[in-house]
Amino acid sequence: METLTTRGRVTRLGATALGLALLLVGTFWGSDDDFPFGPFRMYSTSNPPNAPAPDTRVEGVDSAGTVIDLDQDATGIRRAEIEGQQARYAADPTLLTEVADAYAERHPDAPALVEVRIVIRWHGIRAGRPTGQHTDQTVVSWRATR
Repeated sequence: METLTTRGRVTRLGATALGLALLLVGTFWGSDDDFPFGPFRMYSTSNPPNAPAPDTRVEGVDSAGTVIDLDQDATGIRRAEIEGQQARYAADPTLLTEVADAYAERHPDAPALVEVRIVIRWHGIRAGRPTGQHTDQTVVSWRATR
């Protein structure tokens, strides 16, 4: 085994110190976007035991009035991408045309979507256990003007 040179030791110690500093700064002042140097809050927090649990989905309504689940298979857009951009969609609901266009591209023979909406299903929780009850809340909605 060869011995590590002084320069090699200094380089490794410097890289280690930099990594530890980034972890420390990220832990106290970082956000999920800074992962792996920031906290990944999805796994480090929990809801209160009696708070409802959200389940976000995207659904569309076609010209025949049929409600369609616009999940990843239907559009190619992951739910996490929708949830991560939910504030943008709320600020400008016309951005949901991208979801309608993605659906139309994957389903060229299907009737056109006349509405796309982001819906949160709030599942009832009591003492940390599901109650079986839920309520739906439409948080963003876009209607076609075509």
